Order: sequence, then structure tokens, then C-alpha cells
Amino acid sequence: MKKILIDCENVGFHYGHSTVLENISLQVRAGEFWALIGPNGSGKSTLIKIILGLLKPDEGTVKLFGHSAESFKQRERIGFVSQKSNSFNSGFPATVLEVVKSGLTRKVGLFKGFSKQDEQRAVDALKIVKMDSFSTSNIGELSGGQQQRVFIARALVGDPDLLIMDEPTVGIDQKNVASFYSMLNDLNREHGIAILLVTHEIDLVTELASHVACLNRSIHFHGVQSDYRKMDDEHISSWYGHPVRRVHASKGDMDK
Repeated sequence: MKKILIDCENVGFHYGHSTVLENISLQVRAGEFWALIGPNGSGKSTLIKIILGLLKPDEGTVKLFGHSAESFKQRERIGFVSQKSNSFNSGFPATVLEVVKSGLTRKVGLFKGFSKQDEQRAVDALKIVKMDSFSTSNIGELSGGQQQRVFIARALVGDPDLLIMDEPTVGIDQKNVASFYSMLNDLNREHGIAILLVTHEIDLVTELASHVACLNRSIHFHGVQSDYRKMDDEHISSWYGHPVRRVHASKGDMDK
């Protein structure tokens, strides 16, 4: 049995008198690729914040690698990539390599310099996302998709076991979204990194993810991809609260 990396049990959360999450139970194991889907306002980002220990659940528990999320100390084992448009000023004067090396701050210390080994680790992370040829470029000169690859390299430089992403394709041209997800597929299958991905791109990502969870205040479905794909659009629409029509992408589209 693969090791449990995320273990949510009966999690509930409220903003004032409004229930945002109700009775959420979900496990992510080593090597799995989870797509967390659901409509806007369904509580997906709130659940991610709870998993990361940024919010405390009102009910239930969350464990990371067997430890309470709030007291979990080995943060370098988790890489996090948020929506770029909400987390980064593209005019910031830094090179691609500098941005990636900043992901090592937790390991080397805030005011300590980087070693040659740290430099190599940053280069290796850029190679994984196929951005090493841009190492000396200013981060603001890159396209949205290229910037997100750099942010993923920044999350990978600490050699995490788990990568959590909250709608990482915001700001990426639609024509580049498929290749972006194909890269995530390679990270999962070739490098063994477990992925928990919040996304609205249900047609693309659910072709790649090994597991799918549909959240709309409560969990309406969680299981393997093959079982999700058996669900008809009417069933999924009932989870979303509005009509949903899936258009299945082919694996060939992913590899373009």
C-alpha cells in the first residue's frame, strides 16, 4: 500500500454562518495524480489552504505525511504553485534562475548565500520543466505558460514528494494549456511526484489524472479516473448545480 501523503477526515469549514466545506474526507497517496474539480465558489481553494495549514478546519482533521497539517514541519516535502496572476508581479527584476533558487530559501536559510550545489539543483529543476535555456532571461520577459513552468521548477527545486497547484493555467494561452498538462503528466509518471491539482479544465486534466475528486461544498465523487469517465454529463451537472458537457480530449492532443 502506498504511503498516505494527505489525509482529510470529516473536514468542515465556515465563514461566519456560511458553510464552505462539509464532511470532506479525502486521501492522496504517493505517486497519485489527483484532479480536484468543481464550480466557482465550491470551496476548492479553501480546502487547499486547510491542507497547507494556512487555515484551521472547524471540524475534522488534516494530516500531512502522518502529521497534523498545522504542526507539520517538513514543508520542503510539499511544493505549492498558486494562480500566477494572484501571486507574482511579472515586472519583478529577477532572472529565471534566481526565481527558481528562491525556492531553496527554506532549506538554506533566509540570509544565507547559495552554494554551487544549490545552483545545480536549480538548473536541474529547470531542465525537468524544459526551461533551462531561459535561465538568464528576466522572468517578466516570458509568456504566461513559460512563467508557470518556472514557478513549478521553483516548487520542484526542494525535491518535494507532493506538488499542490491551485488553477495553475490562469494566464496561459488556451493553445498552450494541453502541453502544460502534458508536462505535469511527465512529472507524475517519470519523476514519481504526487500531484493535487485544482482546475476548471476538466476535459484535459481528467484524461491525465489517475484520480478525480468533485467538490461542491461536500465531496460528490472521489475515485479513479476510469470510474469518473463512466459518469454521464447529467450526473456531473447535478454535482455542479448547472449544465456541464464534457468534450473528451485525445491523448494525442496532450502530446502536441
